[in-house]
Amino acid sequence: MRDKMSLIGGVLLFLAAVASMSLFTVDQRQFAIVFQLGEVKDVISEPGLNVKLPLIQNVRYFDKRILTMDTPEPERFITSEKKNVLVDHFVKWRIIDPRLYYESVAGDEARARIRLTQTVNAGLREEFGKRTVHDVVSGARDQIMEDMRAKADQDARKIGAQIIDVRLKRVDLPSEVSESVYRRMEAERKRVANELRSQGAAEAEKIRADADRQREVIIAEAYRDAQRTKGAGDAKATAIYAEAFGQSPEFYSFYRSLEAYRASFSGKDDVMVVDPSSDFFKFMKNSKGTERN
Repeated sequence: MRDKMSLIGGVLLFLAAVASMSLFTVDQRQFAIVFQLGEVKDVISEPGLNVKLPLIQNVRYFDKRILTMDTPEPERFITSEKKNVLVDHFVKWRIIDPRLYYESVAGDEARARIRLTQTVNAGLREEFGKRTVHDVVSGARDQIMEDMRAKADQDARKIGAQIIDVRLKRVDLPSEVSESVYRRMEAERKRVANELRSQGAAEAEKIRADADRQREVIIAEAYRDAQRTKGAGDAKATAIYAEAFGQSPEFYSFYRSLEAYRASFSGKDDVMVVDPSSDFFKFMKNSKGTERN
């Protein structure tokens, strides 16, 4: 009985071992390739539990997720102006054909990275060689990334991979070039600033001259109108005075003499030397022509 139980236990252990060697799971983040005696037997892209022949078949897993290749140091490229620029970039890629990927690079991610890096660098060298520093720094940066992604993707498809994005993080000039470029930029900005200041000063002078001219015209017109109004007022006042005093000439003469007396004797220290028989004292005499007491 004991021997029978041992036999059953042994059989169960054997079956469990065979089952563990026959069953395998594929994660949703992975591809799986089933090999039989070193040859690709099947490619599994859907997650779940699968069966393989023990001892005859083996399984290798490949990452299905998007992978990143980031340059550890900026790469040096030459523009159409024969100037060096330092480019820091990264590449997003993934495996889309596990069978082709294995046949091309033996499923080695390091080899795939080397292949894709060489492709991207060659493409960037070509793109930068067709453009100026201004274009690669700002003007055509987006176009370079899109063209580079399309070219690199064509080569990546040959090894069962896909290039999702090529992104330029930074494009800088080498330190020995940056200083001279900044000096030229500074000189250019100063030239533009001085030109704008000159234009502003000229416009200011025009505005001031026009304002002064308008002020002189306004003052002249105002003085003319004032003189015209004053002349009309004086003429009207003279006419009124003439009409009023014309009605009584004797009173008018008396009123004017009083005005002259007031103006002549306005101060205690005033001195006047006049002939007593002068008409100036006409209204200070009595009707007989003698002085009043």
